[in-house]
Amino acid sequence: MMFIRPSCFALAAAALLSALSACTVGPDYHGAPVVAQDARNSATFVRTPASGMAATPAPNQWWLAFNDPQLNDLIAAAFAHSPDVHIAQARLRESRSQLQVQRANELPKVSGTLAAVRMREPDLSSLSSGSSSGGSGSSTGRGPLQLYTAGFDATWEIDLFGGTRRAIEAASADAQAVDADLADTQVSLAAEVAQTYVELRDQQTRLELARRQAETEQKMLTLTQQRRERGTAADIDVERLTTQVENTRATLIPLDAQLTDSLDRLAVLTGREPGALDAQLAAARPLPVLPETVAVGDPSVMLQQRPDIRAAERRLASSNAQIGEHIADFFPKVTLLGDIGFSAGDPGHLVRKNNFSWIGAPYLQWNALDFGRTLGNVHAAEASRDEAEARYTKAVLGALQDANSSLSRYGHQREHVVTLQKVEASATHSATLMRQRYSAGVATLIDLLDTQRTEFTAQQNVVAGQAELLKDFVSLQKSLGLGWQAQQG
Repeated sequence: MMFIRPSCFALAAAALLSALSACTVGPDYHGAPVVAQDARNSATFVRTPASGMAATPAPNQWWLAFNDPQLNDLIAAAFAHSPDVHIAQARLRESRSQLQVQRANELPKVSGTLAAVRMREPDLSSLSSGSSSGGSGSSTGRGPLQLYTAGFDATWEIDLFGGTRRAIEAASADAQAVDADLADTQVSLAAEVAQTYVELRDQQTRLELARRQAETEQKMLTLTQQRRERGTAADIDVERLTTQVENTRATLIPLDAQLTDSLDRLAVLTGREPGALDAQLAAARPLPVLPETVAVGDPSVMLQQRPDIRAAERRLASSNAQIGEHIADFFPKVTLLGDIGFSAGDPGHLVRKNNFSWIGAPYLQWNALDFGRTLGNVHAAEASRDEAEARYTKAVLGALQDANSSLSRYGHQREHVVTLQKVEASATHSATLMRQRYSAGVATLIDLLDTQRTEFTAQQNVVAGQAELLKDFVSLQKSLGLGWQAQQG
């Protein structure tokens, strides 16, 4: 607040400053360039599978379609406790604080002062009369002087050419970009938790299949050993079954190690130490079930909701505003200075009319000769804007590629799973017939072992294929930019 005596001149100056402050140099932002217009106008993605897809908007919390409470709890815990989320949230608070600082730069800076000064002056007469006085007597000088002051100082830089307003515009866009970065972190985190959870259930299911297969083969080995003792089986049959049992048991070791890694990874993703989720997730459960129809929306919706594209667009807006911020340095800066205060030798008389003083003055500063520094900053800002525009274009094209590739992988993997299920059905039927033939004595042990090995492999392949299909579904949701939560503030 400026304490300047009102006058016609002051009012006229204020009106002039107000008119000048409406000027904002630099290019205005009119939005990001149009990229991939054909894709935006299309009702479907180029690589959308022929069946099982819907053009309706996809739900943001896509994991709820699995109907798996444990997965829901894990994603909620990750959003609440993941260090990656906390890092992104801290950056968002920092960017919003920087925006607050820039907004405050538009306002006056006011400081208060309070001082008490006490001093003693020497007796200067002793310097000229001391030698003639013969040193008689002593000089005590003048008594102590006391001064008490209290007041307020204010400065206000008038934003004549919009440099401060452009700085606020840039800081606001930066804060919105960091907000989108947080959303992008949540999108990636939800997908990573879901994919790791699918891997865990896949490993548990295949581990259980391998254990059951090993138990069945061990029973066959025991029976064959008994038959050898009775002379109805050869040593070679025992050795072949022993090899089969050991091979099946060998598959348990890497699966068990992978399962442990998945448990530890889920614990870290949810902000906990390795091993913290063992008791909660150690019990084997089947793979989540996919929805019958997958909603994917259309390209224009995807490009609007993907956080990385929104972040790139906001950084483009910030870079554009920074050009005007530097162009404003070409022009003069006007600062209003003001001071009011009271001064007295006695604190009891400080606040009196006669002890009141004030001063107000405009201050003009113009860096008229900077040898190209300002021009260099403007050119650098323009280059930064061009880079941000190219990054935005890259983000849009990359998002379209990501979505179409994810759709293609999902469609092909779904067809692959159908084929694997047919192979499994055939292998199971073949193994059943071969067991009957072996029991009837019309098939050899080698034939039986081959069909069982084929059946076991087919079962493992179906489980692995279903898990891969689930992970492709998760990747598709990530490519659509789904899974983030809006931040307050």
